[in-house]
Amino acid sequence: QVQLVESGGGLVQAGVSLRLSCAASGRTYAIGWFRQAPGKERELVAEIRWSTGNTYYANSVKGRFTISKDNAKNTVYLQMNSLQLDDTAVYYCAAVGTSGGRYAYWGQGTQVTVSS
Repeated sequence: QVQLVESGGGLVQAGVSLRLSCAASGRTYAIGWFRQAPGKERELVAEIRWSTGNTYYANSVKGRFTISKDNAKNTVYLQMNSLQLDDTAVYYCAAVGTSGGRYAYWGQGTQVTVSS
């Protein structure tokens, strides 16, 4: 069982930056950041494989968001730059267990609201 604790959300103006953190209680195969806006489906925004550091980004955030990890702290970060109104959503951190497969562990979510 892996527990995930997110932090860093908030209300910001368009164009500024925000960093989300996801602290994991145990080892994982991969950690991803998802988001869900009102009336929209949940989407995978970025993902990082723990052992290789390989990353994935959704097209909508490429060049603006960066996912990274701190092995010592067992924490993954999502640096979000040049925030846009469309980035407003609840952001969730999720993890794939060490045996692989689906995203089985989820954080509680953190609200990011971008205003004009």
